[in-house]
Amino acid sequence: MFYKDERLALFIDGSNLYAAAKALGFDIDYKLLRQEFERRSKLLRAFYYTALLENDDYSPIRPLVDWLNYNGFTMVTKPAREYTDSQGRRKVKGNMEVELTVDAMQLAPRVDHIVLFSGDGDYRALVENLQRQGVRVSVVSTIRSQPPMIADELRRQADNFIELDALRDVIGRPPREPRGESVAVAAVED
Repeated sequence: MFYKDERLALFIDGSNLYAAAKALGFDIDYKLLRQEFERRSKLLRAFYYTALLENDDYSPIRPLVDWLNYNGFTMVTKPAREYTDSQGRRKVKGNMEVELTVDAMQLAPRVDHIVLFSGDGDYRALVENLQRQGVRVSVVSTIRSQPPMIADELRRQADNFIELDALRDVIGRPPREPRGESVAVAAVED
């Protein structure tokens, strides 16, 4: 439930939202996403969190990051770390939970409602703390993928769960490949 006069902020865990949308077979149109939540309430901020491969000559996610930055999103990035796992496979790690949590806690006194785009159960404690401060928290993820992309404890803690698949017609577009985000974000693990 959204109210026209409430102050709203969006917190988007980029790799988590990308993975959920990919599991459902569509891409996110971020212009439409922003417009949808501006329509619902007084949108104060829209944050987007992602790790970037700094040592690559060309980062496939860079065009998306630049577009979001120029189109009303507050970008929060940090370098991703590369490592080799025990089977010799190249892996990339770039968790953004701490940055998102700190920003949400700092903004909490200035908003009425936060929409968290992530199904990561690590955010349950954040949601609980925001609620203790009087902030309503909606979580956007999916239970329609196999396996579900949202942790049960996060879904239970949220004031409202929004099924990402139900937003497909409002904020989605058909997937296109090759897509920059698919290469960079798919490699980023929690």
